Amino acid sequence: MKHRISARSHRRRQRLLGALLVALGLLSVPTAFAQNDDRPPPLNTASAVKPPTTPAAQVGMLTLDQQVKWLRAAQQSGTLEKLDDAQLVALFQSLDPLALPRYIAEGPNDYPSYEFTMSRFERIRGIWPDKPDHMLVRVAHDPLRIYAKWLADGAHAGQEIIYDESKRSDETYGHLGGIMNVMPLWTSLTGALARSQSNHSVRDLGTEYVADQYLSEGKKYTEAGLPRSVQIEVKTIDGVRVVAFTFETPVGQPQFYAKKETLGLDLRHPFFRSVQSYDNDGKIFEQIVFESITPRTFDDSTFDPKNKDYKF
Repeated sequence: MKHRISARSHRRRQRLLGALLVALGLLSVPTAFAQNDDRPPPLNTASAVKPPTTPAAQVGMLTLDQQVKWLRAAQQSGTLEKLDDAQLVALFQSLDPLALPRYIAEGPNDYPSYEFTMSRFERIRGIWPDKPDHMLVRVAHDPLRIYAKWLADGAHAGQEIIYDESKRSDETYGHLGGIMNVMPLWTSLTGALARSQSNHSVRDLGTEYVADQYLSEGKKYTEAGLPRSVQIEVKTIDGVRVVAFTFETPVGQPQFYAKKETLGLDLRHPFFRSVQSYDNDGKIFEQIVFESITPRTFDDSTFDPKNKDYKF
């Protein structure tokens, strides 16, 4: 029963994303609300999808729908990651400006339940940390439940938190790292303790937050009638090759989340693996790298502070 609920939630979220794209004029109504039966398989699952027949150099001549379908087939079949740097840059420069938002929105951008590790820098009260938070995170939906542990080689090592929206939607349960780890307590999602370490809520952890923010920022560009300039290059981040898209707005904050933002698109899966965000003065204020992402099925003990593997 739990799997069915999660599947319904995923479809509902896809429809909501479709509705957003319809409002932006990125999709026609029939396409936006169609069930995405050929969406990519889970991570680390072999795909039998055939490579697209259109050469990468000719994709820009296809219709918008055909471009999105080509990207999905190229990603699933492994064709995309086989292209060299120059081919990738030329490919994405040739695409309709609406192709990437469509590709991201049709996802998947998250999974019913999954585990990931991430590295995260954030500028807090103007201070850039000496080393990033290195985190192990487990997420399940319907209801949203999150377990996060700060790993030994990063900042705040040993800290743990658990969030369960079905129990306390506005609070997390956790403990600090180091000698303070014997003092677990409930704290507000937006309280002083939470904001002392991050500008985000624990609910923002995950690839879906990055995808939603990308689509939301695109909507702001459209509503403001502003051009969305983009620089495209290929980078290797923590051993993973990505296509990096740098967007910069002429007006910056606070109308937009960042004055400039670079998003690294994974070549094997339809989501952004990395994010770098810059303020109006050109200073970086956030950097996130998703190092590994693995769909998993969790039982209730995963989000229970009494789990013997945790230090609550």
